Amino acid sequence: MPFTYLNPGKPTTFKDRHVTKVAETVRTYEEGLKGEVGLIGLPSSKSSISLSMAANAPITIRTALQSFSTYEASTRRDFKGMTVLDFGDTPIHPTSVEETLERLHVSVLEMLEEEACERYVLLGGDHGVSYPAIHAFQKKYGTVGVLQWDAHHDVRNLEDGGRTNGTPFRSLIDGGLLAGSHLVQIGIRDYSNAKAYDDYCQKNNIHVYTMDDVEEQGIIPLVQKEITRLAEQVDMMYLSVDMDAVDQAHAPGCPAIGPGGLTSRELLTSVRIAAKHHKVKAIDIVEVDPSKDMRDMTSRLAAHTMMRFMYR
Repeated sequence: MPFTYLNPGKPTTFKDRHVTKVAETVRTYEEGLKGEVGLIGLPSSKSSISLSMAANAPITIRTALQSFSTYEASTRRDFKGMTVLDFGDTPIHPTSVEETLERLHVSVLEMLEEEACERYVLLGGDHGVSYPAIHAFQKKYGTVGVLQWDAHHDVRNLEDGGRTNGTPFRSLIDGGLLAGSHLVQIGIRDYSNAKAYDDYCQKNNIHVYTMDDVEEQGIIPLVQKEITRLAEQVDMMYLSVDMDAVDQAHAPGCPAIGPGGLTSRELLTSVRIAAKHHKVKAIDIVEVDPSKDMRDMTSRLAAHTMMRFMYR
């Protein structure tokens, strides 16, 4: 006899017939399926130079998608018809960072080879995942331009610890996979870097915008200017969002929090502006540590960042 109220094996959740949650638009990838956006988790944080559980972020960000609707009030558009194909998470090697990087690279490249989606969201992990991921996009699409939201340059030397979450862009540039002039860094903060790495950026013609630059120029004109410049020089563009670019008041769940960063609105608006260009094919969102978060504030902001990219 069927139960009156019980529904074994299924969660007890309220459902409003008029509301579609973002999580409801996510489907597990199967061969032959097509969608607008591909989603992959890159749960690696063993290369972090500070203690980090960012490997757990893909789970918490996906969970956060259950809290938000597909309706955009500012434009009166509903994205409930969009399909997000979830390719799952790459299993990392238990001890070898280099093997993990290879697995991440292969997984992203294989996802791209399926050609099932137009654009892609990659959920880290620490910022070290950007190196194998961008390398995969470079193999697939050709010349890549990168907009990096970050408090740090992430061009540390490799002699003091190998490939870490502080080395992805040095690895790409020194490896000939990314031209320095095709990298734009937004939100670089005082007292968060070394002069040697500022010198490296200047030597390699990396376009660096500090928080003072953001204050003086405004983040929207700045992003628009660099997107226009890159679009004339590259085959595709990739957005890399290190959540520690955001002020610790808005994103407490990062291993390297600090004051004086971007507001949540500045991050979301600038990502939306960048994502509108047709050459922007991907975004990674990294450095969310759920173990350090407060009421999932950072995971929820990461989910909104993902949505600003998808719903352009």
